Amino acid sequence: MTSAVPAKPAWRFSALWRRWLFLFLIVVPSALAASYMALLLPEKGGTPVEVVLSVLFGILFAWISTGFWTALFGFFVLLFRRSGYRIIDPQAPLPVLPEEARTAVLVPVYNEDPRSVGAGILAMWRSLADTGMGRGFDFFILSDTTDPDVWVREEEMWNELRERLGAEGRVFYRRRASNAKRKSGNVANFCRRWGRNYRYMIVLDADSVMSGDTWVRMVDAMERHPRIGILQTPPKGVNRETLIARVQQFANSLYGPVFAAGQNFWQLGDAQYWGHNAIIRVEPFMRHCELPRLPGRGPLSGEILSHDFVESALMRRAGYEVWLAYGVGGSYEETPPTLIDELKRDRRWCQGNLQHLRLIFTYGFFPTHRALFINGILSYGSALLWLIFLAASSIQALMDVLTVPVYFPEHNMQFPRWYVWSPEWALTLLSCTALLLFLPKLLCLVHALLVARTGPSYGGTARVLLGVVGETLLSVLLAPIRMICHSRFVVVTLLGWGTSWGAQSRDDRGTTWGEALQAHWWAVAVGLVWGWLLHRVTPSFFLWLLPVILPLVLSVPISVFTSRASLGRAARRLGLFDIPEERRVPQELADKAAELKERRHYAPLSLPEEEGFRRAVADPLLNVLHIALNRRRRGPVIPERVERALSGAVLSRQEKMDLLNSPASMRELHRRVWMLPGDAGAPWGL
Repeated sequence: MTSAVPAKPAWRFSALWRRWLFLFLIVVPSALAASYMALLLPEKGGTPVEVVLSVLFGILFAWISTGFWTALFGFFVLLFRRSGYRIIDPQAPLPVLPEEARTAVLVPVYNEDPRSVGAGILAMWRSLADTGMGRGFDFFILSDTTDPDVWVREEEMWNELRERLGAEGRVFYRRRASNAKRKSGNVANFCRRWGRNYRYMIVLDADSVMSGDTWVRMVDAMERHPRIGILQTPPKGVNRETLIARVQQFANSLYGPVFAAGQNFWQLGDAQYWGHNAIIRVEPFMRHCELPRLPGRGPLSGEILSHDFVESALMRRAGYEVWLAYGVGGSYEETPPTLIDELKRDRRWCQGNLQHLRLIFTYGFFPTHRALFINGILSYGSALLWLIFLAASSIQALMDVLTVPVYFPEHNMQFPRWYVWSPEWALTLLSCTALLLFLPKLLCLVHALLVARTGPSYGGTARVLLGVVGETLLSVLLAPIRMICHSRFVVVTLLGWGTSWGAQSRDDRGTTWGEALQAHWWAVAVGLVWGWLLHRVTPSFFLWLLPVILPLVLSVPISVFTSRASLGRAARRLGLFDIPEERRVPQELADKAAELKERRHYAPLSLPEEEGFRRAVADPLLNVLHIALNRRRRGPVIPERVERALSGAVLSRQEKMDLLNSPASMRELHRRVWMLPGDAGAPWGL
């Protein structure tokens, strides 16, 4: 067994001095860097543009310093193998859980592929069964799906799981009639209906996979440490084949352990909840973590979108601790397969994080969580600051060329004021910035090759080195595109343009040229105009800014080619960007992959699996199943909908939903479809 977390004063004292040290190491060098920057400028920070440049540089220097010091502390924690208040020791014997530690596993879904969701649940069920402690866990598929075909397929998937696993009363399916408050509302609805039956809940995403071993250790940790309200695991990205996703998986796997240890070093019991792959103590969550509705109008009001950060702050305010279980394996997720999918996700996260501007000074929140709110805001706001900094630098460069220097700014000056350029100072500042950006990668590389000695699991030292070089080059190419897109997200959000809630892409379908042009044309235009102006007026500064301008101009082909699964598979054949989970596949991931390859679709009718609505009408078993699961047992037939469906008209999504929500209409439609003469039943698979 692992040692218990020290009493509250002990870790709070450690947290206090660590955070003051962390703050000192960020603020003091950043202030010096801003002053240094001002001294490099022609007017020594004496003009409005130079003031903006100096201040922004100091803020941005502090921002990148945060990642640097986090990685450095994490590296030393892992190097000296100090526990760092580690909550779970993955090498300890598997504990035995008490019967009363009942745990609900929540799988919220929203228009997801039911086959993939079902395969993941089946794999996790089997992994849990291998521990011998599966009886203490129940699964809940919590649907907010609005696609009628997917809705029916979810019910079919649940029924198949229940029958195959013999999981009657252990695997549940519930679909909400109204998906208010999105995922947070989905989980809250579970808590109101079933939360009192469970001591803990493990919250997943639709693409999450976790091992039963990890779940048992998480529950045991919560049992041993009753002050912990939320225990978050760091998930690894897996199962993707596009080039950009494989590179992200590689970076997550190689760099993640060091950064997770660093985060734990200074956060300790004030960590963050990331919304999935975490275990939560249900009773205090229900009592203290109900999300408020932000008053007012506009995108920074209403429902809280980035609910996870707020829920961890509320849990901490209630006196419970939130920990990151760094070093724990068996926790997986899938990354966005394309740059466009990543940016769509970031658009939602950006609005949610900017809402935290209104929560920073909420009464009772701990200072660490206020700092984490600021960190989340800057994860997107920093892009706008970088863009303003580069724009101000360009303006300064243009002014230096287009304005005549004044050597005698005051009357009766006997000697001119010479503008002195100190290239060695500029080189020093540039070197410090590069050090902050790239040394964390080097530390993670050293940790993997020399400390953890995991190089062979990535394909060997040479392939790890090539992978880091390739990941760094791709990051340099993608950074300007992400910068300008994130800047746009911040601006349009602050201007009042909200975002919609859409299903996430879970497959490796690549980006077409048309999709890339539609998404990036404005970034190309900005790059062309910006580059043309600088090249025409100040060619020397244009060369300095070329690493920013060139990726913007090439953003369309970059987006297309990085989305290609063929390039990702080619890299894999060369052994590049491999992760340990690909060379030695964990059993739960292997089980999910095998399940997806095996075709188990029950098809008594000649209708494709995707035609969920038509199959629910025509297939007797699916029709009975859907009606049995529908809570609206009463209500008349909707004759106009039934007649329209029988006429062969193409039904809208809403028309299908109306019929699915009417058991009487589904019975009537089923009866009349089976009475259709001859070929009239062909559209229904008869």
